[in-house]
Amino acid sequence: MSILKINNLSQTFEDKVLYKNASLTVNAGEHIGVVGLNGAGKTTFINIIAGNSVWDEGEVIWLSGIRRGYLDQHADIDRSLTVYEYLKTAFSRLYELNDRLTALYEQMGEVSDEKELDKLINKSNRMLETLTDSGFYDVDSTIRKTATGLGIAAVGYDTPISDLSGGQRAKLMLAKLIMQDLDVMLLDEPTNFLDVEHIDWLVKYLTSYKKTFLVISHDADFLDKVCDNIVSIENGSIRKYSGSYSSFLSQHEMALKQYEEDYRRQQAEIKRMEDYINRNKARASTAGMANSRKKMLERIEVMEKPITIPDATFSFPCAPVHTKEMLEVKDLVIGYDGVPLLPPISFTLKGDTKLWIRGTNGIGKTTLLKTIMHVIPPISGTYRFHVAAKPAYLEQDLTFRNTASNAYGYISDCFPRYNQKDIRTQLARVGITGDAATKEIFHLSGGEQVRIRLLTIMNVTSNILILDEPTNHLDVRAKAALMKALKEYDGAMILVSHERSFAGEICDCVFDVKEKM
Repeated sequence: MSILKINNLSQTFEDKVLYKNASLTVNAGEHIGVVGLNGAGKTTFINIIAGNSVWDEGEVIWLSGIRRGYLDQHADIDRSLTVYEYLKTAFSRLYELNDRLTALYEQMGEVSDEKELDKLINKSNRMLETLTDSGFYDVDSTIRKTATGLGIAAVGYDTPISDLSGGQRAKLMLAKLIMQDLDVMLLDEPTNFLDVEHIDWLVKYLTSYKKTFLVISHDADFLDKVCDNIVSIENGSIRKYSGSYSSFLSQHEMALKQYEEDYRRQQAEIKRMEDYINRNKARASTAGMANSRKKMLERIEVMEKPITIPDATFSFPCAPVHTKEMLEVKDLVIGYDGVPLLPPISFTLKGDTKLWIRGTNGIGKTTLLKTIMHVIPPISGTYRFHVAAKPAYLEQDLTFRNTASNAYGYISDCFPRYNQKDIRTQLARVGITGDAATKEIFHLSGGEQVRIRLLTIMNVTSNILILDEPTNHLDVRAKAALMKALKEYDGAMILVSHERSFAGEICDCVFDVKEKM
């Protein structure tokens, strides 16, 4: 049974055609992955079907009564609540029903008429049945099970949301969405702030999920495990492929080649018709036929030109230092306002070691990197870089000095020595070309913003890369290019990443951050 029909959807954003006369049907129970290159319009698509964005033309028709929810990692939530109070709001509908049932019981105690009392009893029984079937009397157990699976329980149920990191808040919103018992879940990159074990929990949950979800993700392994259909957004179209992500890749390659061939064939036919019209429109004997061809030409639905986005080419200049102590961390205590997050941390990084730092989200991995990069002060202990160390740091947070600026202006500010041609060339290296270079950074996709931040450390010579979740938001092609560059890097590296397959290919050493070390 179809629960969503999209007919002839068209949307343009700042002169860029995202979709043109696109159609799609979503059926009950489908597990759909939404894929496409950075900037293709995936998040815009999810916002449209979630009802959060308007579109230019077409229809978006949901089956009546369908309850849907959207995981928006950038949404703000009431930070005055505690973790447990917020998770309870997932069941607000049931708590309201329970309050009505309690009021009904009170009303029943004041009714003497038997017929009226029977009506109220029947009504209360239906309400009680709804509460029971919906798991209202197991709310606490459901909250604790979900919170444990996603790593929220470790934060503490009484912790104010105002004390949580951005990643922890994102996990909190995901937990609430899961517990709301919706007909459709719309998820935008849910694994970005999850650790390996919590991704495994989410995979098991979504695999056994009986209802419908659409999920944007650039994690190929994740998509392969949880999806039975893939929706690809490309060349102004929204196309659905049946099967796993791996199956989609082979189908998509064939479809892309066919589209390119059809486009070339159509363009050749259009050119032939235009040539015929131009040669014959002036002669009286052939003007009628030329006019007929012109009308035929006007009726042709011209295909969008295949979008050819250049692959990103990452490279990080290195001045290697062959030393046993590129970085020495000794009894380092990290935290905020004098309150430690972890027991003392100690490790030594050699000049050619690539270290993967693992640990549950919110435990302090980002705080550790910020401390050794002098962004926040240590509580106690020491850390010391080699005298010749040249660190290059990529923060997880996509913050720019001026979010109203564009990519061109940002790189110009960072590297004043570059002229206009140099800046365009540099941006093209990471796949930021054309209008994307002058579009406000705020309006770029997350993947495009990451590419710009990576470009800044590509233009400095380093011998130790310190990278905090560099693959967040990057599409599959960009991620593969980044992996290649990092494997070729001759210096030391500290990498925080939730992607097992990515970090495992690059790093030769693992440091597990734990509460008890």
